[in-house]
Amino acid sequence: MIAVVDYGRGNIYSLSHALSHIGIDHVVSDKPDDIQAALAIVLPGVGAFGDAMDALEARELIAPLKDAVARGVPLLGICLGMQILAAASEEYGDRVGLGIISGSVRALPGPTAGHGMRIPNVGWRQLAMRRDDALVRDMKQGVMTYFVHSYGFFSDDDTIVATSDVNGLAVPAIVRWRHVVGCQFHPEKSGPVGLEMLRNFFTEARRAA
Repeated sequence: MIAVVDYGRGNIYSLSHALSHIGIDHVVSDKPDDIQAALAIVLPGVGAFGDAMDALEARELIAPLKDAVARGVPLLGICLGMQILAAASEEYGDRVGLGIISGSVRALPGPTAGHGMRIPNVGWRQLAMRRDDALVRDMKQGVMTYFVHSYGFFSDDDTIVATSDVNGLAVPAIVRWRHVVGCQFHPEKSGPVGLEMLRNFFTEARRAA
């Protein structure tokens, strides 16, 4: 079973539609037992870091998620779902995250003297590939994906697969630690490129099962 975690803070409709479009059978669930039984997990998210962590805690989903990762279950975090994989965040005060991938969430740099990208960073941005990864198999430098965020997950260098430029700063756009992958952008809203990334994730997950 593939589980999409529904904790009231995710873009569930668009994601579920995209998964169905590429033939991925899945369940959308907020039940700890479904997370425990999943062969692969997608953790979406929109909104604020602390609010997301509170919602996961209220539904008793934090322990099942950590346990699944410890058992080697592939997990894909999307947007805020990527950020809460971090150890901590500075958004609206210091908050503790899931602590699955080392690093912290900090505000994106704004434009300087009126020049540069407005924050929130909303729109199609190029990816700069830092290393090979199953998620971006055969994809070229500069592919475009769709972002909506005001904070970035600044992880350790050895976890960064790709970055995007935000006012001169290379902000992690894809991170990986073993079988856990995070995308700061929304693959379900990123056209054929995003759908191919989703296919790649589930192809890898099937091989690991």
